[in-house]
Amino acid sequence: MSRIAMVLGATGLVGKAVTQELLRRGAWDEIRVLVRRPIGIKHPLLKQTIVDWEQLSRYREQFRGVQVMFCCLGTTIKTAGSQSSFERVDLGYPLEAAAIAKEEGVRQLLAVSSIGADVKSRNFYSRTKGRAEEGLIATGFHGLHLFRPSLLLGQRKEFRLGERVAARLMTALDFAMVGKAAKYRAIHGETVARAMVNISLAGTAGVHIYPNDVIHVIGKG
Repeated sequence: MSRIAMVLGATGLVGKAVTQELLRRGAWDEIRVLVRRPIGIKHPLLKQTIVDWEQLSRYREQFRGVQVMFCCLGTTIKTAGSQSSFERVDLGYPLEAAAIAKEEGVRQLLAVSSIGADVKSRNFYSRTKGRAEEGLIATGFHGLHLFRPSLLLGQRKEFRLGERVAARLMTALDFAMVGKAAKYRAIHGETVARAMVNISLAGTAGVHIYPNDVIHVIGKG
């Protein structure tokens, strides 16, 4: 049986890094990506499908035969334009995709969440991420792996001034982020990607949550 992996959000920082890492490892026979636009990568094992996320059920056949799915969907409230639009991308799309994947026999799901994800949080962003985690857990995958990175470092296509400033500050203070503060260390998108791919190859069953400091270790290059 062919080993097939799928990546959602392959145009983003972590999603693109995951796609590149999967192709580099050579452990898969086919890598499928569902995207709004081409990701600019050409490879004989890569199959890109341009999708309308508002009509995801139309692409159900793309989920068939997939063993492992990586969900790297995400945006910001500023980019989305409103809280409701943000919820659609960071909550609605992942849960819809997860439901289809489960129905089509996908056994492992690895998803990017965020540090502080909590359904009871007073912060809208963290609360939305917590709701997404809760929904993914309820879907009932054989193996579910939730990654909670801190501030992500790396080159994004869109310019985010707040993140750029925070990234410089966090990088400068990295030497001081030890002990309890280690969980807040900024982390490169490529490190998160390596951690996700490493975990996917282990094929561990059950629900697992990886905090930022653990991701640093698992994804160390």
